[in-house]
Amino acid sequence: MFTRAIVRRPARSLQSALSAHPELGPPDLDRAFRQHDVYIKALESAGLVVEVLPAMDDFPDSCFVEDVAVCARSFALIARPGAPSRQGEESAIREALSRHFRIIEGLSEPGTLEGGDVMAVGNAFHIGLSARTNAEGARQLLAALERHGQGGVIEPVPKDILHLKTGMSYLDDGIVVCLDAFKDRPSMAGLRRVPVPPDEARGANCLRINDTVLVPSGCPKVAAGVKAAGLKVVELDIGEFHKIDGGLSCLSLRF
Repeated sequence: MFTRAIVRRPARSLQSALSAHPELGPPDLDRAFRQHDVYIKALESAGLVVEVLPAMDDFPDSCFVEDVAVCARSFALIARPGAPSRQGEESAIREALSRHFRIIEGLSEPGTLEGGDVMAVGNAFHIGLSARTNAEGARQLLAALERHGQGGVIEPVPKDILHLKTGMSYLDDGIVVCLDAFKDRPSMAGLRRVPVPPDEARGANCLRINDTVLVPSGCPKVAAGVKAAGLKVVELDIGEFHKIDGGLSCLSLRF
């Protein structure tokens, strides 16, 4: 069960955020701020106390607060973003996490790691190797987990997928939502898969908060699959954040 979340307000520089899909155009700022407000309310409705951090206008991507830290059972780890323009965001999250975690681990060069590549599955973590998370970053996180009595496995991420959780989401109770690129992996053995069709690819990034699963709007097949698995679904429009490669999970840190 999660009880708390940390979010960061979108920057006024949001339109300069990184994007692999420039054809979608820049986000509309006013609409993005409204969507972020609704997102916060959804977290609160699912039972979380939400701490809202101020915007960091020098860092256009900084609302994607999940990428700068990993929250484990007994410690938090400050990440080191693989995108050079995001390096520096991580230093601003330490103070907030220190209010909730007694132990704060860190990551050192040449390791890079973004939280979008880290997915909890029970007591273990799946760590994605991507353009943003390198082998050394994954190794350092794995070592930290082992020091604290947890474990993990390393998952290669296809080159056309930004983060591990861009392509798959674990919803607890043995249920995983994922793209076809991940379906035949040994790590998926024994899990009940909710398939994500290509035309609903953004639906691979869902977010379970206690008894509620947040699903991006416009993904009716994914929403139906999650409901068929016996879970409550709330659909959220975060379309302005999809324009800059964002998803439901990366807009918050949950613990």
